[in-house]
Amino acid sequence: MTSYLGVQVSDPTLQNQFTQVELRSLKSKFTAVKNEKGKVTIGDLPSLLVTLKAFASTFKEEEVAGLLAQSFPDLTVDIDFEGFLRVYLNLQGQANAKSGHSKTASAFLKASITTLLHTISHSERALYVAHINSYLEDDPFLKQFLPLDPATNDLFDLAKDGVLLCKLINVAVPGTIDERAINCKKILNLWERNENHTLCLNSAKAIGCTVVNIGTQDLVEARPHLVLGLISQIIKIQLLADLNLKKTPQLVELVEDNTDIEELMSLAPEKLLLKWMNFHLGKAGYEKRVSNFSSDLKDGRAYAYLLNVLAPEHCNPATLDAKTALERATLVLDHAEKMGCKRYLKPTDIVEGSSNLNLAFVAQIFHRRSGLSTDGKKYAFAEMMTDDVQTSREERCFRLWINSLGATYCNNVFEDVRNGWILLEVLDKIKPGSVNWKHATKPPIKMPFRKVENCNQVIKIGRQLKFSLVNLAGNDFVQGNKKLILAMINVALNLKILSSFSAFLWQLMRYSMLQLLKNLRSHSQGKEVTDTDILHWVNKKVRSMGRTSRIENFKDKSISNGIFFLELLSSVEPRVVNWNLVTKGESDDEKRLNATYIISVARKLGCSIFVLPEDIMEVNQKMILTLAASIMYWSLQKAVEEGESLSPAPSSCNTCNATPDASPAPSVCGEDESSSIAGDVSSLTIDDAASDTTVSSSPFDNEEVTSAGGE
Repeated sequence: MTSYLGVQVSDPTLQNQFTQVELRSLKSKFTAVKNEKGKVTIGDLPSLLVTLKAFASTFKEEEVAGLLAQSFPDLTVDIDFEGFLRVYLNLQGQANAKSGHSKTASAFLKASITTLLHTISHSERALYVAHINSYLEDDPFLKQFLPLDPATNDLFDLAKDGVLLCKLINVAVPGTIDERAINCKKILNLWERNENHTLCLNSAKAIGCTVVNIGTQDLVEARPHLVLGLISQIIKIQLLADLNLKKTPQLVELVEDNTDIEELMSLAPEKLLLKWMNFHLGKAGYEKRVSNFSSDLKDGRAYAYLLNVLAPEHCNPATLDAKTALERATLVLDHAEKMGCKRYLKPTDIVEGSSNLNLAFVAQIFHRRSGLSTDGKKYAFAEMMTDDVQTSREERCFRLWINSLGATYCNNVFEDVRNGWILLEVLDKIKPGSVNWKHATKPPIKMPFRKVENCNQVIKIGRQLKFSLVNLAGNDFVQGNKKLILAMINVALNLKILSSFSAFLWQLMRYSMLQLLKNLRSHSQGKEVTDTDILHWVNKKVRSMGRTSRIENFKDKSISNGIFFLELLSSVEPRVVNWNLVTKGESDDEKRLNATYIISVARKLGCSIFVLPEDIMEVNQKMILTLAASIMYWSLQKAVEEGESLSPAPSSCNTCNATPDASPAPSVCGEDESSSIAGDVSSLTIDDAASDTTVSSSPFDNEEVTSAGGE
């Protein structure tokens, strides 16, 4: 959770092309040229662009106007900020080409023009519809609406209720959503639709989608470019799910020796897929190296070589001898179909260089036949490196949290933090203005000392935020010592120095979380937000509903059956829990059912959480605290939105016997909540006892005993 998102754009690829400093500067200049209607047209851009440092010495205004006219015949068309950013990148590519830096010369705008003015690619829509028809055709609820016709608005009409998107997320990452939490009816009211879409968006974040600037109303209205953008991300995650060493240890064959395996682990799935493709192309004798899924594949030759080496039994000599790229693409698809790949693409899609469609096609080939063997020693080494379940779960939590903030996309926390850039971006988001960007270096960074400079600034800011950073230097991040970074992570929510190394990432995450809670209450009285305050709050909420459940701390073993958190969720929103679906939580199977239901209900409510069922079943106190804090934040935020009193509570409250109303976001004794979370959290001094502290040790206990009738 964070109280600051900076300048955000809906396309994560576009977002990652700029720093926040660049985005702020460009946003300011873009806003300055708006006309009296608050709009900017294509014709307004030439005079703006030539004033920018990147183009001032390269183009004249009339040259820019001429280049824009090639893509936009009508210069009076309005353009939004994202469109302006795409134009900027395209012009930057042409400026580089003009000055001789051809490797960055860009066809970016041509590849992205469909999203610039929210025009939909019919080929991509057809692929997504075919994918949905294939994977969801047997779904008990959706089969009555399938197959969808890609030539109509069937997809968008069905997406309006949210059921389709939730089901698609479960196809991509099975078990993400407890389908008992999905509102599955032919006709849903607005409340039920919003619940489904809220569940969808929070679950999408939990599997790695970027959903910045997408709201439930966008999905209720089924805005085509946003719906297709979200579907594209979900399908991409599914297609690339096995592109990692944990799922496919055989990928170690792509490197020469064990020392390169860690580098392999740091690659994004798309880069790993390209590495796999080039590995086989090299064996097949292909003379070029494929560096993208668009222009490098247009002529179909790379596909022909790849399929010939993977499935020589279906080889057709005529493929490489084809006179045209279109003819070759047709033969390539015939070859792939004989291998068992479904024909989602058309030959023209290959020839036109559709990046998303080509990526999907290559991923499909990988799944059907990877062509990788098992080197005993390498395979064992890869399994050893990826076999730490707890490490994987914690890395996943941090990665998803970082990505939810809209920073540069993180593929592997242990590798991607080493240059310090991502951590600087995260710090800038949770504490705006804390980063001196003039002293920061953006990747790719060739000089090691620049990485150290970035990481030293991370440490400096951490100390300013009163983080505990004993014996930790920037070079520790650069060296990429996984055990060191993990040691920092494992300190987590206790914020105690467990060793000579501190829990930097957990302190960062916790600081963000507590700042949000603090910012909901403007009447700060200098009191710290502690584990005890959150523990006290959750027990009070459950008790206010007449329940007798309570927990002593955030590692209370009774949490494992799930009953307490279901009662907590019911206390903040009575309608959200269907008690007919709740088990007693006595066996492991019953505990898992309750745990998965808790996670989906919390996300359906609006909580952004990255908890796994195992975290609840095993009572992982760090994750339990984040779950409790997220529910607390949601409840308090709704109280603020609904205009409830935010004034500080009296030091002793004797009138807190109110019961929650039936509104969508009830808040019991809002005044008590105000005093419970008020305070300055810039100095976090919670120690080991904090997560073990019982309610009786809370500084607010007298107030609560009185309100509860002397419990």
